[in-house]
Amino acid sequence: MSYTLPALPYSYNALEPFFDEQTMRIHHTKHHQNYINNTNSILNNTNFSSLSIEELMSIFNEIVLENKNALRNNAGGHINHILFWKGLKPGTVLTNDIKIEIEKQFGSVDSFKENFEKVALNHFGSGWVWLVNQNGLLSIVSTVNQDSPLMGKLISNTHGDPIIGLDLWEHAYYLKFQNRRLEYIKSFWNIVNWEEATNRLQK
Repeated sequence: MSYTLPALPYSYNALEPFFDEQTMRIHHTKHHQNYINNTNSILNNTNFSSLSIEELMSIFNEIVLENKNALRNNAGGHINHILFWKGLKPGTVLTNDIKIEIEKQFGSVDSFKENFEKVALNHFGSGWVWLVNQNGLLSIVSTVNQDSPLMGKLISNTHGDPIIGLDLWEHAYYLKFQNRRLEYIKSFWNIVNWEEATNRLQK
C-alpha cells in the first residue's frame, strides 16, 4: 500500500490567529507530502510496504534496510504530522479525565504548561516536544528531527504513546513567528485539541 496525505479535519485558516493559514497550507501540502513521497519511495518493493504507518512504527527497531535512516526521517515525519494535525482544534476544553492526570503528575495545569514550554524552548534545533503516556504515567519528552516516541527507546531515546505533540521545526512557525519560538509555543495552548488528547489517554 502507498501512504497518502490525510485531509485536515479543518480549513487551513481555522487556527487563525494562532497558526496562520499560509504556514498551515505549506506545512501540510509541501512538507508533510514530501515525507509521504519519500517514505513510499523507500518502501516500494519491500516486505514493509503493506504495513500501516502505525504498524511500521511498532516494529521499527527490527527493520533492516540499507536506507533505514532515511526511512526513520520520512516515516517519522509522516506519523508525527498525522498526530500533530489531529491534535489541533480551536475551542476545546481541558476535561476532568486528562486534567486530573496532569495535576497528579505535574501538580497543576500551569506547572505542566511551564514544564512543556521549558522542554520545547530548550530543545536545540529541529524536533518535537510531546506529552506521552509511559505505562500509565504522563511524561514530557522531546525527540530530535522526525523521531517519534512510537519508534521506541533504542531509536528515539524515549518511548510512550503521544497524548499531545508540538512541531519544533522552523518550517512550522517561521513565517509568522520568525525566531520567537516561545511565542509560537504559547500560541499552541489556544488550539490544543483536548478532546483528541483525552481519547488518546483513554486508549
